[in-house]
Amino acid sequence: MILALAVGLAGSVGAVARYLVDGAVQDRTSGWFPFGTFVVNVTGSLIIGLVAGLVTNHVGGSAAKAIAGAGFCGGLTTWSTVSWETARLAEEGSTGVAAIFTVTNLAACLLVAGVAFLIG
Repeated sequence: MILALAVGLAGSVGAVARYLVDGAVQDRTSGWFPFGTFVVNVTGSLIIGLVAGLVTNHVGGSAAKAIAGAGFCGGLTTWSTVSWETARLAEEGSTGVAAIFTVTNLAACLLVAGVAFLIG
């Protein structure tokens, strides 16, 4: 029960961080590309890659991975927002931007998570 509460608390912190970072990035960028979502997803992938690498290779355990991964990173990152923004872009006639947004999100997140795992 305590672990579930810790995951929930970390998730709420991650969700607030996503809201703040997304807003700050979007306020400083222009154009069709949703840079805020891209930044939070890549950042979350970096964090979960580091945590997974550290837990797997050094210290920690399933509790640390659950709190940081499912909790904080789960609240911070969101594939559903990527899906929604992709559909919105396509609906508005920006199908090229929608495709680029989806592919770059996936590629960047996988690359960053993999490198961070190796570093961890």
